Amino acid sequence: MSAQTDWGALFLSANGRVARTPFLIAAAILLGVASIYEAVVGVTLHWLTGWFVYPALIYAGACVLSKRLHDRGKSGWWAALVLAALVAVWPQPIGFLDFLFGVSLIWAAVELGLLGGEEGANRYGPNPLRPGLAGT
Repeated sequence: MSAQTDWGALFLSANGRVARTPFLIAAAILLGVASIYEAVVGVTLHWLTGWFVYPALIYAGACVLSKRLHDRGKSGWWAALVLAALVAVWPQPIGFLDFLFGVSLIWAAVELGLLGGEEGANRYGPNPLRPGLAGT
């Protein structure tokens, strides 16, 4: 993990790049918060607070996903597909359309969680693991 990870910017800004380990930690935090929220909050409180909690989680998720996509050399707009698929299958997939969303989530898990970032700088910024490495 990069010692220079700015965790606030990771969750609040879609600009730049993020390495795989901080991305996985941030994704686990966001999924954990969503899971705990679902498990702890009752139905009435869920209706009252969900309007604030879920937009915040989706925004933070879009920022984290965008930075990781940037590290892979892809547009951050692909985060919309990942988030739409996650919302569609949350908390439990039902039916064939959810199967298709599940396939896109498997793609995202491989693309963002297993594959390394682009070597050197790309159009989104320097390599988060080797900021001094010039060009590709």
